[in-house]
Amino acid sequence: MHTLRAILPIVKHKNILSPVQQRFLKKLLPLWPALKGSLAQVRKPCIRPNCRACALGDKHPNYLLAFTHKGRRRCLYVPRAMVPVLKRALENGRRIEQLLYEMGPFLLREYRAQNPAQTGPAMQVKRKKIHPKS
Repeated sequence: MHTLRAILPIVKHKNILSPVQQRFLKKLLPLWPALKGSLAQVRKPCIRPNCRACALGDKHPNYLLAFTHKGRRRCLYVPRAMVPVLKRALENGRRIEQLLYEMGPFLLREYRAQNPAQTGPAMQVKRKKIHPKS
């Protein structure tokens, strides 16, 4: 959220908000926190020598957050209390990714509205020159 709050005043200050930018920001701002990766529950043995769960083979449930950093796969242990926040952040990350896919056609339509077509059947008719017969 801090990054979005820092970007928004700069964008507004420059007065460059097109309708597509406004639409994007309106949909983007509520999607915080967001991240890309995956969350997995794993079972690991603990370090206690007389642990009943480990002795029975049950082990202890833990969560791992997997993500890519500089092209390499990384994993971090996640505190149990943070799991709901990370699940929401992962879902928001998927929504942002979908939003980026959706913005392409809107951006193209906006461009075409500002820059009428220079090709196509209508332009070919206009480009034909009529040569007068001598």
